[in-house]
Order: sequence, then structure tokens, then C-alpha cells
Amino acid sequence: MRTFAPEILRFDSLPSTNLEAVRGAIQGAPEGLCVVASEQIAGRGRLERQWVSPKSAGLYFSIVLRPSVEQSAWPLLTLMAAVAVHEALLDSCALQTDIKWPNDLLANNKKLCGILAETVETSLGRAVVVGIGINLTNHSFQAELNKVSTSVEAITEQTPDLEVVLEALVRSLAMYYQILQQPYGPEAIAREWCKRSSYSEGKRIRVSYGNESFLGTTCGLERDGALRVETSEGEIKTVRAGDVTAVRSS
Repeated sequence: MRTFAPEILRFDSLPSTNLEAVRGAIQGAPEGLCVVASEQIAGRGRLERQWVSPKSAGLYFSIVLRPSVEQSAWPLLTLMAAVAVHEALLDSCALQTDIKWPNDLLANNKKLCGILAETVETSLGRAVVVGIGINLTNHSFQAELNKVSTSVEAITEQTPDLEVVLEALVRSLAMYYQILQQPYGPEAIAREWCKRSSYSEGKRIRVSYGNESFLGTTCGLERDGALRVETSEGEIKTVRAGDVTAVRSS
């Protein structure tokens, strides 16, 4: 039953916790190396978007993983991380969240957490760095983003304890990463993700990728975590990249 022994490195400020974790992985850091910063001055999200990371306003975290599971299942690492964050917030803050495919966590239909996974070649073999940014306080995002972003503090009306959230997150990541490594792991993680996401079945969405987009209704996940979407013509499309946005049914 493979899991990791976490080692946490703490920084007052970094350009990006993912960049620091990638540097550590290239230098031979073991699986389970965690990087935490009080602020990021060049934080990044999916599709090279900026992740605003003000000082002491959020949990900015990255972890080095060296998965033994077949590489075709590696896209599930971000879904695994989303499940782990969901459970960590439930455990540490009594906060129920939704997961938007593939790995954004929402509360009251607003973004609370983003996840970014990056693959890196190292002397010990290919590794994955998973970065997680959680909005803890109301200062974690700019005021103009109030309509689309939220924080643990805004939802619970209490200021969360970063250390309590961090401890719950590391514990939850270790548990679900261990599950993913098992022979039944990919199916189990996909199942756990679907249990926690309103986007897994029956959600009317718009999928955008580059200059193309289409409307459809979600109908589950493929084994590798890709989203299955049924169009109005009855065609099942498999989505492995792009933006997913919920739309109101007409």
C-alpha cells in the first residue's frame, strides 16, 4: 500500500510554489515533498492564467509525486487532488464544496480553489507536481472578482486556521493518492470524484477549447478522468481539455 512521508518546506514569499517544487523534483526530492508559501508573486493556474496569491490570505501549496500507476491514469491525479481538497475542507472547516471538471472547487457556485498539475523529467524518472491554491480569507482575491470567486471565510463567516487546513489536506492527499496506486485505483478515484461533483451527470454545460465551443449534458467520466458530454444531436463527445461552464437549461 504505497503512500508518501510528507516533508513540508515553508517560505515567506515565492514566485510560485509549483516552480519551487519542480526545482526540488529535478534535484532528486523524494515523493511527498511539500512546498508552502505565505504569498506567491507569480502564481499560475490552468491554461497559464494568473492565480492571485496575496500574503497570508490563502493556502498556496505544491507537492512532488512520483506515481507508480500507469501513465495513462496520470490525468486522474488532478481529480484525486480535487477529492482530497473537498474532504480536507469538510474535515477542517465543515465546508461542503462542489467540484467543477476537472479540478476547480466551488462554494455557492463561486471558485474557492484551483489545482494545477505539471509533469517534470528528473534523474529519478518522471514526476508530477500538483499545485493547490485555496482562498482562505476575503483578501485572497480582488474585489472585482466577487461575482465569481469566494473564500472559506466568506462562506463559513469564520477565519480558518491555515495550519489546521494544511494538516487535513496533507492527510487527505496521502489517503487518496494511496487509493489511486491500487489496481482498482483509477476506477475508485473516478467514482469518488463523481460522488462529490454536480458536474458528473446531467449538468448542462458549455465546453470551450481555443476558438471552438459546444453545448451538451454531462454523462460521466472515462477511466482516465475525461468528461463525457452528450450533445443535443445525441453524440457523445469525450472532453480531455478546455473550459467547462455551467449553463441554465432552456
